[in-house]
Amino acid sequence: MKYYIFLLTSSFVFCQTQMKPEETEVWDPEPQKVNSGTLNSPPSDAIILFDGTDFSKWKSGIQNQPIMWTLNSDKSMTVKPGSGGIETIQEHGSIQLHIEWKTPTIIKGKGQGRGNSGIFFQRRFEVQVLDSYQNRTYSNGQAGSIYKQHIPLVNASLPPGVWQTYDIVFNAPEYDELGEETKAGRFTVFHNGILIQNSVEILGTVEFIGKPKKGLNAMPGSERDQLTHRSLLLQDHGDLVSYRNIWIRKL
Repeated sequence: MKYYIFLLTSSFVFCQTQMKPEETEVWDPEPQKVNSGTLNSPPSDAIILFDGTDFSKWKSGIQNQPIMWTLNSDKSMTVKPGSGGIETIQEHGSIQLHIEWKTPTIIKGKGQGRGNSGIFFQRRFEVQVLDSYQNRTYSNGQAGSIYKQHIPLVNASLPPGVWQTYDIVFNAPEYDELGEETKAGRFTVFHNGILIQNSVEILGTVEFIGKPKKGLNAMPGSERDQLTHRSLLLQDHGDLVSYRNIWIRKL
């Protein structure tokens, strides 16, 4: 038996040594050249969703209603509590998202009632925005959580009133012709440059009460009349949360 194993191993090594280096080189396709951005600018292939100029890439999350959020002189925007969320006009699949946000400097409330908002991918799957600096709440609902699905690896939150960043890779779920999920979606999230979600599986729609739901037409409870939307939505949760420098790259 040892003799046969020696022969097989020797044959494999011989075949490997007979190969040429170029036989394992892959030249096509050649990756597209993309110029990296600086601290103040996105990559050259990014789609700019908000640069502080206007709301031209957005619409109200409430049908037939204008955007009521505040456009600020520092090129940010701020939630107008009670006016509803805003969503992108463009729908999206798998994307890389860069977004900057801050919670109010003046602290009001505690737990989920303090600096609360959220980023909804395809209006279904939420990465939580919350003032989680010295503000305890349930772990799967703090800043950087995949809301009520995945707890962040660490708490990377900065103090209230300080700009924070999310860099998020969203791999969208895949569905068959009947709308049944054939491949789960995934999130990877960096909060202020720190990895807090490492390719975690999306369990289904975000639900405040109950379990996540799967399927192409599954939507969170408050969104079930919006089955066709696949937009990126920023939530109005009643707090003066601000956003700036929002861009995506298609994956």
